[in-house]
Amino acid sequence: MAHETTAPNHHAHFPPFTGIRGYVAALTMITGRSGNADLAIELTRMRHGDVVVDIGCGPGAAARRAASRGAAEVVGIDPSRPMLRVARLLTRSRAVRYVEGEAEAVPLPDGSATVVWSLATVHHWDDVDRALEEVHRVLQAGGRFLVTERARSEDAQGLASHGWTTTQSAAFADACRAHGFTGVTDARHGTVLTVAAQR
Repeated sequence: MAHETTAPNHHAHFPPFTGIRGYVAALTMITGRSGNADLAIELTRMRHGDVVVDIGCGPGAAARRAASRGAAEVVGIDPSRPMLRVARLLTRSRAVRYVEGEAEAVPLPDGSATVVWSLATVHHWDDVDRALEEVHRVLQAGGRFLVTERARSEDAQGLASHGWTTTQSAAFADACRAHGFTGVTDARHGTVLTVAAQR
């Protein structure tokens, strides 16, 4: 049964990261992201030879981390051109490439990924159902999917409201089950809420 909750994409209406605002945001996201990336690598059991798709990659911190840990290929997807420009400037690994796109329209072939993750970005997705259809399509059978969001309180406002409550995390887990994912779990790791699943 679905949980009664605010949709877990409650910041979908926020303005996009374009122009100067996009570059400033990208610069604030370059550092301090390694813990989230390491958690994603651990929880997806990422291994040498994996093809990782990072939806909402921003300036590419997690994508670069995945490549440094042995992913065969990493594709960062983001709708923001400033984010992608910064990501390309900072990335030296040939295993990483960046593509303009959205969670609801991932510009990759069916079954092309073994791992898909979206780290602290689902609360900005325009359409959770359409995005989950895309994740399911892009993953190979047996592929792993992970979402992380910052844990927030029910009464958080402003920047503090970026993230999910535990109720929203559970609702997203239910949405994953409804879209055919298996082995779905939602958990808390310190200040981070995670939903993990398999295609």
